[in-house]
Amino acid sequence: MEEQSLIHDWNRSEGSFDWAAIGEVQLDDETLRDGLQNPSVVDPSIEDKIRLLHFMDRLGIHTANIGLPGAGPRAVEAVTALAREIVDAGLSIKANCAARTVVADVRPIAEVSQKFGIPIEACTFIGSSPIRQYAEGWTLERMLRVTEEAVTFAVREGLPVMMVTEDTTRAQPDVLKELYGKAIEWGARRVCIADTVGHATPAGTHALVRFVIEEIVEPSGEEVGVDWHGHRDRGFGLANSFAAIEAGATRVHGTALGIGERSGNTEMDLLLVNLKLLGVHDADLTMLPQYCELVAEACQIPLVHSYPVLGHDAFRTGTGVHAAAIVKAHAKGDAWLADRIYSAVPASMVGRRQLIEIGPMSGVSNVKFWLREQGRDPQDEDLVQRIFRAAKRTDHTLTQGELEALCNAD
Repeated sequence: MEEQSLIHDWNRSEGSFDWAAIGEVQLDDETLRDGLQNPSVVDPSIEDKIRLLHFMDRLGIHTANIGLPGAGPRAVEAVTALAREIVDAGLSIKANCAARTVVADVRPIAEVSQKFGIPIEACTFIGSSPIRQYAEGWTLERMLRVTEEAVTFAVREGLPVMMVTEDTTRAQPDVLKELYGKAIEWGARRVCIADTVGHATPAGTHALVRFVIEEIVEPSGEEVGVDWHGHRDRGFGLANSFAAIEAGATRVHGTALGIGERSGNTEMDLLLVNLKLLGVHDADLTMLPQYCELVAEACQIPLVHSYPVLGHDAFRTGTGVHAAAIVKAHAKGDAWLADRIYSAVPASMVGRRQLIEIGPMSGVSNVKFWLREQGRDPQDEDLVQRIFRAAKRTDHTLTQGELEALCNAD
């Protein structure tokens, strides 16, 4: 039987979004900037940042935010080292840096860019929502003045510019028209819609992206990219990123494991996995676990056991019904089937494999499969029953040590 006929994909039903028609979706990795703003993470060493940059490059990520050099000497040192590595290692990934809309923040970006002879996109940002304006005491006139100074300085210095409005998802339409429209006039060739506090729903995301494209970008007559930068405060990070793509965003942002301010950012690793499954991203993702494990280790944060695709439990089962189906697929000699019968994401896509373990919810098939995997006799009924009875009496999945002890018992 043809493999694809075994899965009826309602995600591609009539009237659904045609992912094949959009071509490439660009990805911007914010792990080394917004990701490090989470108060619980540790700022990695430069050596680890360079290792992460290489993983991003191998995963087919297009751009990486390598820091906010206006934050001080430590940030300048990291940005300089990462820019040097892009040049020296001949990496394909492009660099950008965050900057407030002040010349003092843009200047160090220009200096690093000119030192290494590579374009570094200046991501100039300013708060745009009325609540932020009220708290800061800003007028629109002041916001436009500082934005003009920062954007025109960056353009004069030869930097590509992306205009970022913080808290875009709670901003007024006329303010967005002014800030984005003028920035485009002054030379910005990307605009970034930022869901800074994770306020948006997918419907709101779609409406806002369409507004920016139809009311600001298209009337400008310029070739302007549209970015989406999402946060997870309401749990909509990944869903909003896909809504933004469907609405016409050309680049979406994320961080490894979703690290970032407060509840974090859209998960870059899950963006990669889902875009790969949709046929939009074609890079090899088998090193994705290493990328996420390095972030967890270097930033000293837990990689939660139930985290999708990358967590310890993502491809483990101790349930009898699930295990039996996987075992039957293996018995047919069909690795493709075994990797998908109880998994929406094939483990092999990210360099992992399906694991069958033994616990209180297991059946005899779990035990026999485990014995076979360990090179022991699955037809030894006394041994099978000894393990099976022990599993039914316990309150947890049996460890390797516990299972070996049962095998070696008299």
